[in-house]
Order: sequence, then structure tokens, then C-alpha cells
Amino acid sequence: MAIARFPVVVLDCPDPKSLAEFYGTLLDWKMEQDDDGWCSIRADYGDSLSFQRVESYTPPQWPGQDVPQQMHLDFVVDDLDAAEAAALELGARKHGHQPGTTFRVFLDPAGHPFCLCLD
Repeated sequence: MAIARFPVVVLDCPDPKSLAEFYGTLLDWKMEQDDDGWCSIRADYGDSLSFQRVESYTPPQWPGQDVPQQMHLDFVVDDLDAAEAAALELGARKHGHQPGTTFRVFLDPAGHPFCLCLD
């Protein structure tokens, strides 16, 4: 018997609403909660992400470890070039360090690394 359920991943950030809008548009998920300091988005099929305001937020410095990333998100795409263009239009930044050919590393507007990966 499980002790708990795993309903959501929460990302620290300086501006929860703008980061929720970024990922909501990237994933075509709807804003579910928009409170001061906390926002959540949810897919029609139930998965969700939440974003929590941290006043002294410092973005990770990947691939260095002075300010480690601690985690990152991977998203599966059908077309890397099309997905890259769309992510950049939303406000993502492509990282200068690209260690593979079947995925691309980006930084979200708050500086969290995430990858777009071929299925």
C-alpha cells in the first residue's frame, strides 16, 4: 500500500504566473490555479506542474555545478526544429552547451534547464 500519491512537480521561480503561462503554452495545458506566489497548470489527462515564488531565487548554472540544476524536465517532440522554434518564440533560450543530437537543451524564462527530445 502506498503511503502517498505523486500528483505534481513544483518549480521554484521568481514569477509563478509567467512561468506557468510559458509551460502552459509549451504543453497546451490549462491554468488551474493562479494565487499570489503559486500557479498550477494541468493537462486534460491529469498531469500537472506547479510554480512557486521564491523571492531570492537564483537560477541554476548548467552544466557547471556552482549553482547546480538539481533536476530538469524532458519533453518528447516529433520535430526538433519545429519544437525549438516554438519554444524560442515562447521565451525559452537555447543553451550554448548541446551534448547530444537527439535532444536540445534550453533554459526556461526563470533559467531552469529543460530538454526537447525526439520520441
